[in-house]
Amino acid sequence: MADRLMLLDTASLYFRAFYGVPDTVKAPDGRPVNAVRGLLDMIAKLVATFEPTHVVACWDDDWRPQWRVDLIPSYKAHRVAEVVETGPDVEEVPDPLEVQIPVIREALEVLGIPIVGRAAHEADDIIGSLATQAAIPVDVVTGDRDLFQLVDDATGVRVIYTGRGMSNLELLTDAVVVEKYKILPTQYADFAALRGDPSDGLPGVPGVGEKTAATLLAAHGDLAGIVAAAERGEGMSAGVRAKVLGAADYIAVAPKVVEVVRDLDLGTPDTRLTAPDPAAVEALAAAWSLGSSATRAAEAISARV
Repeated sequence: MADRLMLLDTASLYFRAFYGVPDTVKAPDGRPVNAVRGLLDMIAKLVATFEPTHVVACWDDDWRPQWRVDLIPSYKAHRVAEVVETGPDVEEVPDPLEVQIPVIREALEVLGIPIVGRAAHEADDIIGSLATQAAIPVDVVTGDRDLFQLVDDATGVRVIYTGRGMSNLELLTDAVVVEKYKILPTQYADFAALRGDPSDGLPGVPGVGEKTAATLLAAHGDLAGIVAAAERGEGMSAGVRAKVLGAADYIAVAPKVVEVVRDLDLGTPDTRLTAPDPAAVEALAAAWSLGSSATRAAEAISARV
């Protein structure tokens, strides 16, 4: 059994589960548990399909780090429910999902999946650091395209993309990224910065879409090369040159926001899968009316031990 590490973009998955499973699924206390059950079903499928030996639930200890906001104030601003002076801003999360997050953490603990986060950093940064520093092949499970920047055949890092649903998972390698976007994975962060992303409050360079961004990167390599060419007046039309030069201040800071952190010292969490305690799984399922979802996840994990 070859070792393989699976990194879960946990919030991305439980948000998808919340909207994908009917909220009529409730615990004995009336609390909805649709996100919990959906997440457990996802874990069961992912472990059975991709056969990891190690799994980490990567966590947003700070979903909107101030150091990113300082660079681009609009970063995720539309998702702020409450501004907090001395800590992370409160994200707008539906109440029926918010009450399930403690149960999600409890379920992960029962399954033996460690939760790893870091103050002032997003789950993306945890994923970036663990993937970059791993000594074994890595699968990143996410619905966030920004993590395509981590794909690297040479080090065995793949992305399992959930954006098209759990029944239509997409496995991204170097070749897939090149085919889809006409850029290398190493260029993806610059590509995303140029294109922008309304879901993250990243404005992008006005008038530059995916096709133009890919063409510029193919010609000039990276953002620094694009800006240098624009300043020289070479290798692009006058219209595109004006757009690049007009967005110079944004281009100077955008990569720092889009690039995931890769050098966090996260210690040595015990990430190897172990067989969950059947009694604890049964108690979890009974306490929260998780039905067979908890059992299936536990069985999938036990099969990999």
